[in-house]
Amino acid sequence: MKSYSKNVIILFLTMVIIMMGFGMVIPVIPFLVEAFGSSGSELGLLMAIYAIMQLIFSPIWGELSDRFGRRPIMLLGLFGNGLSMLFMGLANSMPILLASRALAGVLASATLPTAYAYIGDSTTEDQRGAGMGIIGAGMGVGMVLGPGFSGVLAENDLSLPFFVGAALSLVAILFVFFMLPESLPEGERKSTTKINLKGQFLEMWRGLRGPIGIILVLAFLVSFALTNFEGIFGLYAAHKYNYGPGKVGGILTVVGIVSAVVQGVLTGPATKRWGEELVVKVSFFASAVSFLLMLTAHNFITLLITVALFIFSNSMIRPGVASMISKRAEMGQGIAMGLNNSFMSLGRVVGPILAGVLLDINLNLPYTSGAIITFLGFLLCVFVLKPTAAVTASPAGEGIAFQKGTSK
Repeated sequence: MKSYSKNVIILFLTMVIIMMGFGMVIPVIPFLVEAFGSSGSELGLLMAIYAIMQLIFSPIWGELSDRFGRRPIMLLGLFGNGLSMLFMGLANSMPILLASRALAGVLASATLPTAYAYIGDSTTEDQRGAGMGIIGAGMGVGMVLGPGFSGVLAENDLSLPFFVGAALSLVAILFVFFMLPESLPEGERKSTTKINLKGQFLEMWRGLRGPIGIILVLAFLVSFALTNFEGIFGLYAAHKYNYGPGKVGGILTVVGIVSAVVQGVLTGPATKRWGEELVVKVSFFASAVSFLLMLTAHNFITLLITVALFIFSNSMIRPGVASMISKRAEMGQGIAMGLNNSFMSLGRVVGPILAGVLLDINLNLPYTSGAIITFLGFLLCVFVLKPTAAVTASPAGEGIAFQKGTSK
């Protein structure tokens, strides 16, 4: 137990460092896009290209972590994150910025699924929801510290936050290298690795037909909702409220505070008391309502309150979904978390692209579409998602039958 707690704390601090760098980038990108003469559609593409690379490569990194261990893959992801931030800071045009974001998606996509797989290796089923929540809390704390600091830096130089983010990645590399032990013993690792980019989409399709299929859809929807909000928020706030990087960074700091508190303090007790399924169901409904409430905000305070309500509900969903995937998966934890990240990446592709296109049409359309999508998630939870105990194995190769009693 002591070793488990120590390793989770190390992972928590690592995610704080890496997500602080990431949080420093998010408030700046919309204004950098405008500085290059681009619009909402280009911003959506810039946000999506990172996720497209994640979608392709996350399962590969999960597969590699099942063979070579979690620690080396995590280190590679941290290195790639820092390198790409350095290139983004040096970018002087939209094509170079796009290429740098694509590189970030390829390499940095190794970090999060490996961290989740590490938790899967190191926890019991009872601990897993809380463990996933702690990782999410580390991400939230990083998002607390990053945006506000970034807003101050970006007022003087839009490139400076990228360079600081690269330096933070170096700190995270040293932290993991010297302090985090390997969680997957050599005797439990895969002996071979199948790398097939085309096959990743087939793997996603097979995942949809298996015991975690509906939960992967929920992972997509919650990620869509968050990036639909976050991806274009800078331009939304600039056009609707005339806010600059400082105020946008301040609002995203509140986002990080709420996310950290919810995932680090509330998610574990809530899932233990009511179960992941009920928590996720109620939170999807609350997310849909809060999306609509955001459209009613008329000043800084009301915008802060409505954004906080949305992030509260969204943050309750993500660890619960990850925990359900980990519990129901019949493949390796690395592969399962890789699939989870792939469907989240798919949401991060569709969310900002659609939001960017709709933003160029009407400022309110992105958040109207977000409300519709999250309400769909609620309906799926009500009519399709079954309790964990109701999932029964079916014959090999035929996936899982989601029903009580016998399998098909």
